[in-house]
Amino acid sequence: MTQPNHPQAAGRTTLGDAALDAEIRDTAAALADAARDATLPFFRSAGLAADNKDDAGFDPVTQADRAAEETMRAVLAERRPEDGILGEEFADRPGTSGLTWVLDPIDGTRAFLSGTPTWGVLIALSDSDGPVYGVIDQPYTGERWEGGLGRAQLTGPRSTQALRARGARPLDQATLFTTFPEVGTLEERAAFERVSKQARLTRYGLDCYAYGLVALGQIDLVIEAGLHPYDICAPIAVIEASGGVVTDWEGGPAHGGGRVLAAANPEIHASALSVLNGG
Repeated sequence: MTQPNHPQAAGRTTLGDAALDAEIRDTAAALADAARDATLPFFRSAGLAADNKDDAGFDPVTQADRAAEETMRAVLAERRPEDGILGEEFADRPGTSGLTWVLDPIDGTRAFLSGTPTWGVLIALSDSDGPVYGVIDQPYTGERWEGGLGRAQLTGPRSTQALRARGARPLDQATLFTTFPEVGTLEERAAFERVSKQARLTRYGLDCYAYGLVALGQIDLVIEAGLHPYDICAPIAVIEASGGVVTDWEGGPAHGGGRVLAAANPEIHASALSVLNGG
């Protein structure tokens, strides 16, 4: 992931300052609220059209994707104009604060087009080392995961609860998710299937919602390939705040995208990582 190479402005407070952290959380909430307002009028609407961004396959984008990112960018222009923006649908905007908002207006556009409530809005704040705060928001169900800067919680229509990922268990007791059964290349699919054959249960197709379930303590693993920074920065912050682990398939940082392993705890992460790499 490319981060703005700007030092923190002289005299500015830094992350960890209570006032700035509160401002960041309030800004993220405003972004998520704005994206809800932008996306929900299109969800399950008659005649929703999609453009295809991939000549070799189907990578859809809708008016809802663009509207949500535009409205989030407008919020940031008003509230945090000094921060950079890395979004899926529009050009990067460099900042001067050393902080970058990483936005995916609809993670799971295929799900959105299909009328399934497993898509989400992803919002992360990153510094030069990666994401420090993230939100996974599902507008239709009214669920909002929040992780980082002292927060690890899910706010839903019935309650607010603390996020806590599952404790250690053997791989043969694990529940594993990925979005696409083919995962990526033939080699990547073979690696995934090595883990899947050892897991108790493998399920498909939840996009960012699966990462929320890791943080909520419902499942153990998500393994994916071919991701972009805007697909994974918010889930990293949320899962790490819940006690989980997110790396690439070599055990290194994952905020640049690519091949990602998200795990509920270090023990099952180590087990899955070994199998992914042929161990």
